[in-house]
Amino acid sequence: MPLKIVLKPGERVIIGGAVISNGKFKSELFVENKVPILRQKDILSFKEADTPCRRLYFSIQLMYMDEGRLAEHHKVYWQLVKDLLSATPSVLGLIDQISEQILNNHYYQALKLGKKLIDYEQEVLEYVSKPI
Repeated sequence: MPLKIVLKPGERVIIGGAVISNGKFKSELFVENKVPILRQKDILSFKEADTPCRRLYFSIQLMYMDEGRLAEHHKVYWQLVKDLLSATPSVLGLIDQISEQILNNHYYQALKLGKKLIDYEQEVLEYVSKPI
């Protein structure tokens, strides 16, 4: 059964490594084979990967989209995990869940958990920046 993707006007999506931009009108796409797909709301650019958790998410995104360089992306991911855990041990539970998905080649599920990690990081940064 094909995957139906409804794109809003101007929305972008990455399908199998190809960046597709929608025109002025809503459109429907049907993807009939298994390829990596990321909607615009899930895409993080290199420039936006400006915090430790965002860099981790970006490394997972690369694993998902760039299967040809998987070993390289894994190496970066595990170094980022090591650095993040040494600075913020409180994320261990979430990192364990993400890493389990990665080890099982479930990169999209790892990305979903990565969003939770980014949300947690944002909460911590907001809490720390509050005046005393």
